[in-house]
Amino acid sequence: MKKQQINFLGIMFFVMQACSSHPPLPVADNVDLERYQGRWYEIAAFPLRPQKHCTNTYAQYTLKEGEIEVYNHCIDSTNGEVKDITGKAYPEEAGNTSRLRVRFFKLFSSPYHILELDTVDYQYALVGTPNRKYLWILCRMQTLEPAIYNGLVGRATDLGFDVSKLNRTVHR
Repeated sequence: MKKQQINFLGIMFFVMQACSSHPPLPVADNVDLERYQGRWYEIAAFPLRPQKHCTNTYAQYTLKEGEIEVYNHCIDSTNGEVKDITGKAYPEEAGNTSRLRVRFFKLFSSPYHILELDTVDYQYALVGTPNRKYLWILCRMQTLEPAIYNGLVGRATDLGFDVSKLNRTVHR
């Protein structure tokens, strides 16, 4: 029975990812994954169930043997415990480093599209999914200048994301 549930959930996941009434998302040009690797703090995001009550959220990206190791970390504000998970990311298609897929579990992968990026210093990024259900504003520091934040929120709005769902991430 458990195996059937996993197969059903896997099929539903991929069907939901494929079904989108939105036009394709334009992505940032020429993302240099060597420069993109490192720590990115979550400034704001659409809420994810596994990150409920999370503070001090960040992702660490490390290039390893043609793939990107993805380490997500946060602290549960209700009990102080660390919540973390490690996965892999890889380009959806050869030669396009702006459209990645992230896999935390063997059966499931999700799109991770870099929509906007500070191409000069790689200090902030806007990341989302084509179905517009997930969105992240990331920064190399725990804070982001309001003008840049507002610009990224505006860009997300222009791309069809419901930015009213954005939650600011607390960093202590």
